[in-house]
Amino acid sequence: MNERFSGQSRRRFLAGTVGGLLAAGTASRAEAATGPAPGALAGPAPEAAGGSGSEAAAWARVPAIRRRIRPPRFPRRTFPITRYGAVGDGTAKCTDAFKQAIAACSAAGGGRVLVPPGTYLTGAVHLADNVELHLEAGATLKFSRDPTDYLPVVHTRYEGIELMNYSPFIYALDRVNVAITGSGTLDGQADAEHWWDWSGDPPPSERPDKQLLARMAEEGVPVEQRVFGAGHYLRPNLIQLYRCRNVLIEGVTVKDSPMWNIHPVLCTNVTIREVTVDSPHGPNNDGCDPESCVDVLIERCEFDTGDDCVAIKAGKNADGRRVNAPSMNVLVDSCVMRDGNGGVTIGSETTGGVRWVFAWDCTMSSARLERAVRVKTNPDRGGYVRDVYFRDITVGQAADAVIEVALNYENKHTGPYFPDVGGIHVRRLRAERAPRAFNLIGNPDNPIRGVRVTDSVFEEMAEADVVRDVTGFELRNVWVNGRRV
Repeated sequence: MNERFSGQSRRRFLAGTVGGLLAAGTASRAEAATGPAPGALAGPAPEAAGGSGSEAAAWARVPAIRRRIRPPRFPRRTFPITRYGAVGDGTAKCTDAFKQAIAACSAAGGGRVLVPPGTYLTGAVHLADNVELHLEAGATLKFSRDPTDYLPVVHTRYEGIELMNYSPFIYALDRVNVAITGSGTLDGQADAEHWWDWSGDPPPSERPDKQLLARMAEEGVPVEQRVFGAGHYLRPNLIQLYRCRNVLIEGVTVKDSPMWNIHPVLCTNVTIREVTVDSPHGPNNDGCDPESCVDVLIERCEFDTGDDCVAIKAGKNADGRRVNAPSMNVLVDSCVMRDGNGGVTIGSETTGGVRWVFAWDCTMSSARLERAVRVKTNPDRGGYVRDVYFRDITVGQAADAVIEVALNYENKHTGPYFPDVGGIHVRRLRAERAPRAFNLIGNPDNPIRGVRVTDSVFEEMAEADVVRDVTGFELRNVWVNGRRV
């Protein structure tokens, strides 16, 4: 298990990585560092670059977005779960105690459901309006490994498609003012013999159920008739908040989910702050995946994951077109990304569209972090990705490409729904080591439309870049292996 970053170790990590980048090639680094100010670049019209106005005008949107994102507040009432029979010995099942405490808290007009120090074994925990689930230091929720503890089925999403399935471990549907806070731990207890073994062959395997669900969506089967759960093998998320408004997840450690760890869906006004995701070993163990959400702030979080650290999504294929809800106004600020397929990723579920994504002051480094900045989709997805802005990104090491935009995800090159991808801007990215700086793969009939990289340094790139079927690819004051390109 990788050691978690403390504030002090994070500062050492930042200082060491930046120092290593700046030490080599002093003259060229100084020239790269004194490039034009944001918004001062002359270039093609916004339409040609796939953007909407200048970079400066785009970044000027961020303060207004941030002002709209306000964490919910709760009455000063406290409902300790021990009052309702919970025992923190790690063996007594406390599902009913959580249910009673949450119901009492909501019925009283809201407040804090308190989890004191101890280890509490539980099944599904369903939040209600105006409820803050607060884990004190030393408190751990250990989620049962018995799938029947996540029944009856609930309305959920599996990889961008709606269905009725096992409940996520912490779940809320159509709620207002919900929070998960504190210094404690949410432990999904998934491992190679529990949940993760559903991800491949031999049976039990999720593959037949994934195919069945995709077929149901293509055929327009109503969601309430897409019933999985018992006898099926589609893994639930650890935290999923569905069609909620005013959401806060703060301070907790989240580990070892069956698949995606934190998954807000169709939510508005979401704050995810100072969360640690410690889930590096599981398949599809994404850190935080806001999907079809509006106004999302992810700040000062640390990710050590078995898949993408942050992945912004918007529904998949036919079901994504049916729901037709974009992700918009997503801010990723001052996060640390370690292991994972991608640091900050968009896709692969892009069908409802993704727009106005801003990420800055993020640090990424690992021999197993495959890409730092990634957009992935394919001709089955459709939708759009535009108005995406990164700046002040520090990459110590990546295992594949530093920046990847690929329209052939899952090796699909043709299909009926080409995605519209462009308007991607990267400024002041500094990468120390990787096989290549760029992996940009469009389609001859559907190129990537506009990728601009400015004032950036890529050191020790071992292989040639891949740039195919891209229009409007601009490099301004960019250095690769000590040479200005």
